[in-house]
Amino acid sequence: MTTQQLQNQAIQRTVLSNGITILVAENPVADIIAARLFIRAGSSWEASTQAGLAHLLSNVITKGTEKLSSFEIGDRVESLGASLSTDAAGDYFVLSLKTVTADMPSMLELAGQILRFPTFPEMEVELEQRLTLQGIRSQQEQPFTIAFDKLRQAMYQNHPYAMSALGTQETVTNLRQEDLQEFHQTHFRPDNVVISLAGRVSEKDAIAMIEEVFGDWQKPTTPLPTLNFPDLVSQPYPTMTAKQTQQSIVMLGYLAPAVREADYTALKLLSTYLGNGLSSRLFVELREKRGLAYDVSAFYPTRQDVAQFVVYMGTAPENTAIAREGLQTEIDLLCSAELSNEALQTAKNKLLGQYALGKQTNAQIAQVYGWYEIIGLGIEFDTKFQQQVSEVTTEDTLRAANRYFTNPYISIVGPETALNDLAKS
Repeated sequence: MTTQQLQNQAIQRTVLSNGITILVAENPVADIIAARLFIRAGSSWEASTQAGLAHLLSNVITKGTEKLSSFEIGDRVESLGASLSTDAAGDYFVLSLKTVTADMPSMLELAGQILRFPTFPEMEVELEQRLTLQGIRSQQEQPFTIAFDKLRQAMYQNHPYAMSALGTQETVTNLRQEDLQEFHQTHFRPDNVVISLAGRVSEKDAIAMIEEVFGDWQKPTTPLPTLNFPDLVSQPYPTMTAKQTQQSIVMLGYLAPAVREADYTALKLLSTYLGNGLSSRLFVELREKRGLAYDVSAFYPTRQDVAQFVVYMGTAPENTAIAREGLQTEIDLLCSAELSNEALQTAKNKLLGQYALGKQTNAQIAQVYGWYEIIGLGIEFDTKFQQQVSEVTTEDTLRAANRYFTNPYISIVGPETALNDLAKS
């Protein structure tokens, strides 16, 4: 057992004999327990021909077990006034629970049935396929999503991160019940599970509840699935997509470090400085001062493997060329001059303040520490990250900008006339 004291919140970590990792954050303030049951099995584990499989599984896994129908599962949850949901991200699958303390054993037992004994009824699979296909078609009408999909595919090539979590119309249409069953059998095993709880529960009681439900779950003799990401070669090129829209979307993207790499924290601060909130550099310079943007921001998601640093703007079609130039100018400034100490400290305060606000509720606490554990960072990353943020210097941000912000991938979506004007400029 490992106990980590994190911002006055003691997190106990225990590994059961069958390999399940348990994290417990006791919080007696309210009579509520939130739980997150993570599996190392997100969309990154899909074959390219089965893109959308993890997303489809997350929608169908609650539609029936060996003992319960979809209706009976819903009735159990609603009769307790609890909540239960599932989701699949790039790096993990998660089942989320929240209920009053007295009902957690019952909800945990239900979660155990869902995770261990799903039946994936064919009618439910077909229904969720149709809904997913509708979602894909809907996204293909959204300029931002089109631009981001083109950017992501250009940047990631044959890497799993290249694909939308929803998959494509072709891959989703071809998924079958047996594909879900095989994915489940491969990845849903106790030594691939992290269960994170926060709320009015002691470590002893939490372990007892989990052992009652999952203690007889034996890990198979086959080794754990491994994930081997392909190497990426940066080959930036522009992508222009003509679409009759009321605004143009302009995106610049750069391959950026994974969460364990040295420059991760410096780039998090640069992302905060550029695009986080109404006081951010992009908002002030390109929207407030120059009136170019309907929407402008930056994002840099945390990833196990190579991430992407993206700046984007939604603008009037006649401003497409100048918007592209404005975004590039702001990136170039980061490479040519150090941030002021004041600007860097403001970014630190904003990043750390929002980070603290993201760990206020039991659900947030269970999510954050379970996420750290499932992607291999460990619960100690909480204090490590905050310490690293405080230690970043202006020299660090300048070095990171020059290392990663070289030649951008570009994705632009807008009316054909705007793209033609851009090509001439």
